[in-house]
Amino acid sequence: MSAFSAIGEEQEHDRSEYTPGLEPQATWCPGCGDFGVLKALKGAAAELGLAPEEMLVCTGIGCSGKLNSYFESYGFHTIHGRSLPVARAAKVANDGLTVVAAGGDGDGYGIGGNHFMHTARENHDMTYIVFNNEIFGLTKGQTSPTSPKGHKSKTQPHGSAKDPIRPLSMALNAGASYVARTAAVNPNQARDIIVEAIEHDGFSHIDFLTQCPTWNKDAKQYVPYIDINDSDEYDVDTTDRSTASQLMFETENALHEGTVLTGRYYVDNNRPSYQQEKKRTGEIPEEPLAEKYFDDEYEWDRVYDTFLDKHK
Repeated sequence: MSAFSAIGEEQEHDRSEYTPGLEPQATWCPGCGDFGVLKALKGAAAELGLAPEEMLVCTGIGCSGKLNSYFESYGFHTIHGRSLPVARAAKVANDGLTVVAAGGDGDGYGIGGNHFMHTARENHDMTYIVFNNEIFGLTKGQTSPTSPKGHKSKTQPHGSAKDPIRPLSMALNAGASYVARTAAVNPNQARDIIVEAIEHDGFSHIDFLTQCPTWNKDAKQYVPYIDINDSDEYDVDTTDRSTASQLMFETENALHEGTVLTGRYYVDNNRPSYQQEKKRTGEIPEEPLAEKYFDDEYEWDRVYDTFLDKHK
């Protein structure tokens, strides 16, 4: 019998199934945008018909790191900035698993920025949700990589002298094949984008604007917002990399000028994922590696045997 027999079966699921019995009530601050991420992820999982056993949520450190405590599925709470390498390993070991990685803007764009760049470059088949509230929240309000220039905090009492990073542009330039931005104040769009991101074969990056009413009152609620895919003001071709790059640059400038642009920016459905490339070269077996741990009759291939044979 397969250890992952739930994977691939068509089933109907209610969003309440993703509420864990151990920690059913999230303890984020009242008004925190992280509640919007949790709600959108539950809605997306239910819409896709994914059983909790079919999903793995990997998180880093920070307020966002509690996501897998409040979402019923397999979960792995990693150290700061390291949710992506753990998520990559899990996907390689069991390609049938739906893998979602999550982290905050400090966790994902700062401490884990190197993993972000290379996971996008290699186009690993997973969804990466970055809770972007422009502040370090859990450690009580320090300037983060996305804090605007001039923002005053405990670590920058006279105002940050640095320009914020451009997460959408970073994802596109690094090689992500699905790039979108949404916000906690737009739950329906957020759910739909997460559904698309999970269905996409390749690395999906979602920059998720999550207001922090406790430590970043300057950012407010990220409203009003404009959905670029529905607005007549924007001519969006998500398959055109050059157009996407220009619109991302405009979006990242506009945010700190008081205009919140959200939506799908870039989708490349033709680029093979890392897992597809490795299967093509025979480096990833068709049978999930994780399955073999549950097969008592499987004879393991040991890498060191290969090296020993060469020296005999």
